[in-house]
Amino acid sequence: MLTLDINGKKFETDAEPDTPLLWVLRDHLGLTGSKYGCGKALCGACTVHVDGTATRSCVLPVSAAAAMKITTIEAIGNSTVGKAVQDAWVAENVPQCGYCQSGQVMSATALLTTNKKPTDADIDAAMSGNICRCATYVRIRSAIKRAASALV
Repeated sequence: MLTLDINGKKFETDAEPDTPLLWVLRDHLGLTGSKYGCGKALCGACTVHVDGTATRSCVLPVSAAAAMKITTIEAIGNSTVGKAVQDAWVAENVPQCGYCQSGQVMSATALLTTNKKPTDADIDAAMSGNICRCATYVRIRSAIKRAASALV
């Protein structure tokens, strides 16, 4: 049995140690906010925070995350930064199909947690690898800037 610290709660799982964290979250624990996109850490749909760092959960073995604090989209709004990002996402009407949005929000929150005044280049760097099939990148950038201004 592995014990995981997810969203401030302890969960036990009998998943195989090499099972990707994404599948443990979704299939074993019912936390379905993180999405499967590519399975190769290329699209960002599965992004969660592991010890505060935006991490692709589709390639992270659950055994590697067992000693770390994991935050998923289900709890990101409990932090000041996460709430500001979610509010900005709504205000800027970012989602279109919505599939990638949990990963986008998680990456944006990680950025603004460490950099309250990101430049366009900072935003581009932090959000690279988060693919939006609907191409809402302009609204994503606007939402990040709105959230940043709300945090200052």
